[in-house]
Amino acid sequence: MKRRGTGVAFIAIAAFLISTKYISAAIFGSGVVSWDEQLFNRMLEYVGSLLSTLSLLSLIIGIGYIIWGEYDEFNTKKKNIDR
Repeated sequence: MKRRGTGVAFIAIAAFLISTKYISAAIFGSGVVSWDEQLFNRMLEYVGSLLSTLSLLSLIIGIGYIIWGEYDEFNTKKKNIDR
């Protein structure tokens, strides 16, 4: 259960980081009178890609931990059945 919990925590961090990117872009453009898609995309470029990269890395680590936890539980149950 510990590895699965850690995996869920990393996935929550990934969601937080990706939402931070969009919220930062929205805050950056809060003084703009008119909005359109191109303007928001430029604001996202201004924020940068670091948050997206860290979010993707955190998501991959989280999924890896969940898979590792499930694999360990599967092996434990299999060993208990074989006994």
